Amino acid sequence: YCLSDTPQRRPFDPSKTCVQKYPVTEYQPVYFVAESFNDAKEKVREFAKSLKRPFDVRYDPYTQTIEVLDNKDKLVRYAQSIKSDMEILTHALETISH
Repeated sequence: YCLSDTPQRRPFDPSKTCVQKYPVTEYQPVYFVAESFNDAKEKVREFAKSLKRPFDVRYDPYTQTIEVLDNKDKLVRYAQSIKSDMEILTHALETISH
């Protein structure tokens, strides 16, 4: 079905994709198609930035989790982590520059 000419194919646009209604008793009538995985990823990132919410989030690659930055303690801890990473980066740059 999805490879036939029956369903519609539209360019992937997260703001339209998220409001598309689908019947539960039929095959999916519309497919959103991205140019590439990277194209879809960038569009989703831009869409996520546009969402209004009373907090920010960050991805922690060490724990592979999303952290909600919704209070001062979390923001201070995050700033300290960035500062520590910047000190390591600065030292490494100085080391290879000499």
